Amino acid sequence: MQIADTQESAEVAIDTIRFISAALEREKPDLVIFTGDQIKGYSSSFQGKKGRENVRKVIKALVTPLEQKGIPFAMTFGNHDGDSAMTNSEQFEIYKESPMFVYSAPVNDDDKGTYYLTVTDDNGVAKRLIYLFDSHSKDPDGGYSAVQPYQIDWYRGIRDSYDPPLPSIAFQHIPAPEYFEVIKQVGRFSKGSVRAYGNHKNEWYVLDPDNCGQNDFMGETPAAPFKNTGEIDAFLEKKEMEGLFVGHDHNNSFVADYKGIKLGYSQGCGFNVYGPGYNRGFRILDLDENGGFESKTVTFSDIFDKNDVTNKGKFFIYSYAPTSVSQVLTAAKEIAIVALGAGATALVIKNLRKIKKK
Repeated sequence: MQIADTQESAEVAIDTIRFISAALEREKPDLVIFTGDQIKGYSSSFQGKKGRENVRKVIKALVTPLEQKGIPFAMTFGNHDGDSAMTNSEQFEIYKESPMFVYSAPVNDDDKGTYYLTVTDDNGVAKRLIYLFDSHSKDPDGGYSAVQPYQIDWYRGIRDSYDPPLPSIAFQHIPAPEYFEVIKQVGRFSKGSVRAYGNHKNEWYVLDPDNCGQNDFMGETPAAPFKNTGEIDAFLEKKEMEGLFVGHDHNNSFVADYKGIKLGYSQGCGFNVYGPGYNRGFRILDLDENGGFESKTVTFSDIFDKNDVTNKGKFFIYSYAPTSVSQVLTAAKEIAIVALGAGATALVIKNLRKIKKK
C-alpha cells in the first residue's frame, strides 16, 4: 500500500490517522511505503527546538497504526520533509526506532531515503526488487529536483548484480518529466483540461482515455523537474523495471504506460493539506513474485460515509484550495487583467456618453 502526502501539521488530523487505520484493516497489505511529504516541514510548528519535538511526534503518530497491526513499512522523503528544523537523515533515525520499519543500506550517508528492498520466496530466493528514491526538493533552475546521476548509477549497480535482472518496481515523491508524455495536450477550453506551469506554462492537458483507467483522475498537471537526468531511460535499458509510482501532486491518481513501464500516481491522503475531496486515498499494488502486478486505489468514500468527516470546514477549504503558488499568482494576474480591462471599458463608455451629450 502506497501512502502519499500525509503532509501533516503538528496537530495531526484525526481523519488522517483513522483513514490509514481503516485502510490497513480493509486491505491488510504485506508492506506499506510512504512516498514522501509525511510532514508539512515548512510550517512554523516544525521550526526551532519545539519544531524538532513536533517532527518526532508526527512521525510517531503516522507509524503507530502500522505498529498496532504489525505491518512492515518503508519510506522515502518528499520536498517538504526537509523544510523542517530536523534534517532528513535525522528523521530517518526516528523511523528506525519503529520495529516495523524495513530498510537497507542507503546509497550514501547523505541520502538515506534512497535504498532498495529484496522480496524473497519461502526458500529465501530473491524474486523481486523494490527501489525507493529520494527525489529531493528544488533545483536551482526554479523547478523541482530530479533523481540525480549518482542515484541512477547506484540503481544500475544493484540491477546488474543480478543475472538476469529481477522484476522491479520503484517509488519516489516527485514525478519524472516523462509523466507529461503519457497525458494528452489539448486546447485551453477543452472539457476537463488542466493548466500546466513551469516549463509547460500555458499548456493544457487531460488524461489520455486510451492510456489510463476508467476511475483515474488528474486535478493538476505533473509538477515534474525541468531537467531530465535520464532516470526513465535507465529503467528501460534492461526492461526489468515494471513501474514507477509517485505522489507530490495530491489531486492525481492514474496509471499510464510509457514504453512498457507503468507511470503511476497515488493521490494524497492527508486531511491537513489540499487534496481531492472524498477521493483522498491510497494506491494498492498486488505484485506477482514472478513479475507483473495489478493496481487499484481505495478512497475515503470507499470506506466511510461522505458526511463522516471530523472537521467539515477545514475539509471543504482544503478540497478547493489552490495547488501551488504558481496557480495563485497566475489567477491573480488574470483577475487583475480582467479588472483592468473592465475599468478601461467603463472609462470608454463614460467618455462616449459625454460625447453623445455634447
